[in-house]
Amino acid sequence: MNPIIFAIPVFFALIGIELWLAHRRKANAYNFADAVCSIGLGAMSQVSGIFSKLVMLGIYVLAYEHLRLFELGAGSITVWLGGLLLYDFLYYWHHRLGHEIGVLWAAHVVHHQSEEFNLSTALRQSSSTFLFGWVFYLPMAVLGFPPLVFVVVGLIDLLYQYWIHTEQIGKLGWFDRVFASPSNHRVHHGVNDRYLDKNYGGILILWDRWFGTYADEEDAEPPIYGTRAPLRRYDPIWANLEVYTALARDSWRTRRWRDKLALWWKHPGWQPADLAAAPKIAFDPYNRPKYAPAVARKVQVYVAVQFLLLMLVGADCLARAEALPLAWGLGYVAWAMASLVALCAWLEGSRRAVYLDAARLGAALALLGWSGSWFGGYAQPPLQLAAATLLLASLVAALLLAPALRQSATPASPPAG
Repeated sequence: MNPIIFAIPVFFALIGIELWLAHRRKANAYNFADAVCSIGLGAMSQVSGIFSKLVMLGIYVLAYEHLRLFELGAGSITVWLGGLLLYDFLYYWHHRLGHEIGVLWAAHVVHHQSEEFNLSTALRQSSSTFLFGWVFYLPMAVLGFPPLVFVVVGLIDLLYQYWIHTEQIGKLGWFDRVFASPSNHRVHHGVNDRYLDKNYGGILILWDRWFGTYADEEDAEPPIYGTRAPLRRYDPIWANLEVYTALARDSWRTRRWRDKLALWWKHPGWQPADLAAAPKIAFDPYNRPKYAPAVARKVQVYVAVQFLLLMLVGADCLARAEALPLAWGLGYVAWAMASLVALCAWLEGSRRAVYLDAARLGAALALLGWSGSWFGGYAQPPLQLAAATLLLASLVAALLLAPALRQSATPASPPAG
């Protein structure tokens, strides 16, 4: 079973503690729509990862079986500690090049799109990292670290980074000088000039100090979060595709073949001469409004209820992944993603939200009636009746909420800073 399933209750419990601390300090730590989008993107990454992670692990196993230079046993504590240290070092370079190479940034940008910084931001992950991410960890396979060690130390490295995405923990003295910490990672998410492309470390911040990419958080200049080309959407599909689409568009438009290829490997934002004629507007992070469409409170309540149900669906999808036939698994993943797209459309105030929601709820009802089960499982009549009742109630609620989308969606937040 996917170990992330067991971490989900811990993730949400810590979010609750963070909200409580922020409330006590009278700080506004969360934006509801942004948090839903971030957590949803994390769920989408995990659900799609049922299939995509097989690519990364499969390549690692092939390299381990055919290219390894040494036989390292998983029974040695030295192998585990060395594996964790090496993984964190390789992660530093994966992370750093994810900011320095266009096609790698296209995957990593998802994690930086939020204009907030809290524990929900930690869950905001890309669904396309597997395309090139495997390259960085092949040295572990060649050196002979068993696949089990690779998977476990990778999970440790990932889970460690959850707690450092918060503004509720201040500076930690000597700890900040050795390990990745909330203060160090706030810098990493900042788009201020002094913070840009700094502090890549996953567990150890020592890599940044050694390779010249470290910056301290300055009390006089709080980080401004997001990207320098704001997403200004909640749509999870577009969040994953926006930079790929821009690269493909520019690659099509530029004339020279050398430039068509260079766009994908140059620094993000680079453009060839024939596309860079128009002067760019100077970037000012302190005078841009956050993206926050205004939607009715009853729409937010509906989305909150549906999102909680969707999180249960996501956990069920992960828990049953190995037992599901391929067709059922693909269908379940597709439906979960379509559900997230629909809920994010509600939060954007988009009129297509009603149609998207009706389509995904209607499809689930039709599938339930046709197959007599919930995506290949839970075929007992009481569970079928409960699922059908929830789907019908949701469909009626969505149709009744349609008039609430007639109001315009306008940014509700003041300029950052």
